[in-house]
Amino acid sequence: MAKPISTIAIDEKTEDQIKLESIEGLVDFAADRSAGLKQTIELLHELHESGMIEILVSLVQAKEKVAKIALDQIVRPPVTAMINNGMAAAGALSELDPEFTTKLVKGLTKGMKEGSESLKKGEKAGILDLLKAIKDPDINRTILFGIKLLKGIGEGLK
Repeated sequence: MAKPISTIAIDEKTEDQIKLESIEGLVDFAADRSAGLKQTIELLHELHESGMIEILVSLVQAKEKVAKIALDQIVRPPVTAMINNGMAAAGALSELDPEFTTKLVKGLTKGMKEGSESLKKGEKAGILDLLKAIKDPDINRTILFGIKLLKGIGEGLK
């Protein structure tokens, strides 16, 4: 007949064994990811050589001072005005028809090229040229667009 179990043997690892297993786990981990680790080490070396590591360490160490400076800069009236203007412009642009905006920008580009060529040639316009121009459908369309644009701006400024 078998002897009854009277003691339980617990295999407790020593601190050195735990450290050794941890190191072996890290070695296995590194071996599985050697290519990425090599690139990471090369990147860190390049950052160190260029002095960027020192800059980053200094920024992290001075995080409170850097955050205060950044916050002080952001709350300056010109910066807040720029942010508000950017948000207003983005809101206005979201209301415009992209197809129409594309046409308008293309027309503006073409008009600027033609105007530039006219300036280079030194052309001058007389009264009769202006009267003839009003009859041109393209110019008439632009004048009417400009009048309606000015009316809309004026109404918006009330």
